[in-house]
Amino acid sequence: MQLDVGGHAIYAANGGKPFDPALPCVVFVHGAGFDHTAWKLLTRYFAWHGYGVLAPDLPGHCRSEGPLVPTIQGMADWLVALLDAAGVEKAALVGHSMGSIVTLDAAARHGDRVSALALLGCAVPMRVHDDLLSSARANDHLAMDLSNSWGYGRAAQRGVHRVPGLWMMRGGLRTLEQSGDGVLFNDMNACNDYDDGETAAGQVACPTLFILGEKDMMTPLKAARSLAEKIDGARTVVIPGAGHIMIEETPDDTLDALREFL
Repeated sequence: MQLDVGGHAIYAANGGKPFDPALPCVVFVHGAGFDHTAWKLLTRYFAWHGYGVLAPDLPGHCRSEGPLVPTIQGMADWLVALLDAAGVEKAALVGHSMGSIVTLDAAARHGDRVSALALLGCAVPMRVHDDLLSSARANDHLAMDLSNSWGYGRAAQRGVHRVPGLWMMRGGLRTLEQSGDGVLFNDMNACNDYDDGETAAGQVACPTLFILGEKDMMTPLKAARSLAEKIDGARTVVIPGAGHIMIEETPDDTLDALREFL
């Protein structure tokens, strides 16, 4: 579906069912350089099990118009504007990687609009390696290669996929390649500059779930656990062997954790 958010046409996937704002709402927020397609399994499941689903492309990403938002706080405020445009008073927020700190910040500063929070591959500070950031600034393909190789766990790098003939890493790389110039740098720079994560964690009051990959190289398990300890009552699910992109590497385990939580 398309929504008008701040005068710009924004695309949001709905999991194959028309969006109904009267249903309990779940909003899925993608990571740096990615888009709504990251959530294809999860959006479909929840849309067909009694939820109104929104998986937006952030401004300037994939099918959404508008200038890129350069800060995590700005993206969090934009999420609230998205809820307003969709006629939603309150929603559960599910964020992956960059999307996880966007939803964390939104839950901290706009708690009256957030019913529950699920953080996938989340740790703060979410620093980006200098080589990766400089490559992204130059729109060098190396940035996509590095992000892709650090993002996926060992099984994905060996070519393991539930569906014969498909390769997760090539699919992830193609998504990054389709993003426009400056998109990956904008997102990674926003993550690198975000210093309010621990403060935000202390302000979250809604039920919170962390879904973490045991072998995550981008948001390491130790750092993620440390953040979880700062949110009162937060639950943690660690997926054995998974890397940073658990939504593709271990989709069933990720879905099971979210189903139980939501």
